[in-house]
Amino acid sequence: MNKTEKLICLVLGGVLAWYLFVVQPRDAKARAEYARAQAEAARLQAASEVQTETPARASVVEQQTAPAAGAAVAAARTRIDPSVPEETVVLENDELRLELSTWGGVVKKATLKKYARGKGPVSDENPAVELDFGASPLGELDGVVGLAPNAAYEVKERSADKVVFANALATRTVTLKPDYKVVYSELFGDVADEASLSLGAMAMGSSKNDLLSVDSWALDAGKGKEGVLHHCEGDSPLKGYLVGGLSGGCSGSKSAAGLPVSAHVQVAGAQRWVAVKNRFFVTALASTTAASRGFDATILRDTSATTYRPKSVAARALLSTGGANVLESVFYIGPKKQALLWDLGMKDVMEFGMWRWLCYPLVWVLNFFNSIIPNYGVAIILLTILVRLLFWPLTHKSTVGMKRMQEIQPLMKEIQAKYKDNPQRLQQETWALYRDKKVNPMSSCLPMLIQIPVFIALFNVLRSAVELRYAPFLWIGDLSEPEALFASWFPFGGLNLLPILMAVSTGLQSAFTPSAGDRNQQRMMMVFMPVMMLVMFYSFPSALSLYWFLSNLFSIVQMWLIRRQTAEKKA
Repeated sequence: MNKTEKLICLVLGGVLAWYLFVVQPRDAKARAEYARAQAEAARLQAASEVQTETPARASVVEQQTAPAAGAAVAAARTRIDPSVPEETVVLENDELRLELSTWGGVVKKATLKKYARGKGPVSDENPAVELDFGASPLGELDGVVGLAPNAAYEVKERSADKVVFANALATRTVTLKPDYKVVYSELFGDVADEASLSLGAMAMGSSKNDLLSVDSWALDAGKGKEGVLHHCEGDSPLKGYLVGGLSGGCSGSKSAAGLPVSAHVQVAGAQRWVAVKNRFFVTALASTTAASRGFDATILRDTSATTYRPKSVAARALLSTGGANVLESVFYIGPKKQALLWDLGMKDVMEFGMWRWLCYPLVWVLNFFNSIIPNYGVAIILLTILVRLLFWPLTHKSTVGMKRMQEIQPLMKEIQAKYKDNPQRLQQETWALYRDKKVNPMSSCLPMLIQIPVFIALFNVLRSAVELRYAPFLWIGDLSEPEALFASWFPFGGLNLLPILMAVSTGLQSAFTPSAGDRNQQRMMMVFMPVMMLVMFYSFPSALSLYWFLSNLFSIVQMWLIRRQTAEKKA
């Protein structure tokens, strides 16, 4: 293995290790921060009333060590049901079905009509996804003087997509709009300067790749700049509670022993929007006419799990009304779909990170191919072909460079033996040989380095694209999950063929790759790399393994063609 190949392996291995084991999982520092947060929470709980303030943000943490009967995800407060019967009002369009209550004029349940709970199309046997806001109703307003958040309203007007609730103190108009938008228009008799508005709650799914997170766009995200905050990262007071699952920035695991059942965390600071999301869906307060002063979140822990895992997360936006008696708010209840979130100014909910400039066009291309041939497995194949064709000149140059390096190895060994005692002359003669043979030792390295951002961007896109949720392809029932064939017979969650095929193709690719180094080292790489890739990819979504397997096949074909052309020239 020559210096160039070693450099390539070192850089690629370092980048993959950094991304998979530093960026993705929670590190030791984060766990230490969580432990400190737990200790501080215990101190706050022991005190009768404590408030904690920091220059940039303020947080108040309250914890419950045992679940009360019917424990809710919403912030704990005493409620008295109205004396009049509760009535349910349904608003519906092609995308959403909302069930609203006359107690508070709130959304108690949202049905995403185009997304089935299980594999296959929506049907009576496979109903649509439901977001249950019963414990934390979406649109619940607290802060109207003399009016409880769950006060009774009368229905004054209704249609298929609009309802008007009214009582002596307030009027609430709820309108269901296209693209999963819900608009609340409020008119009050009197309202306190400080109010709050509920975003509802999201629950963790059953897959180990699922996640729960809270995102917001802070008007002061640090250093005097505004921007997106993913509250499972950075110094957010929510960071220690948003773990569990393998996807996104909220991954990691720790023991659940002794941890509270629920935690209530307040994040201060004006926010342009606030979103609660799981892996594929999001509920958000996209905009409001009141001034934001932050939000609070309540996290309920999954008590059935031995490692810490959040069960559900609810959030309330904290508002400053300025005494105004009119308020309009736009909510989004729907899929994490780039085009829809982009129009709301919430595209960063996709959590593409520093590679977003590559991820956005990749999502567009993936959906474009699916519009031509409506199958996301085929779309991934076409996307792979496109990426490989774009990089074909670079990879061709890289392979040719490695082939030339392999051909001049006998001359290199002669020079090394002749000038082994004179390093300076050895270097001069080596570069002279490169110049005479028109070989650039770095030509095989740079093209591979350029492809690293593309791979990371594809990793981000394919792991969490809602388009791949339950998308079938050949024997694969769900491209967003591992294949899990014969799950009851095989260990590790079932048999995943694509990672195995990917590992085999990685070995073949190593065998076809020209090497100027020691043959024993090359054989070692032919074993080490496939095994490492198999272990890393075995539990990843099958879409990622499909892409990597196809990419390997293209590399093998390209190297075979170069070998054939070289043999024809010699003949």
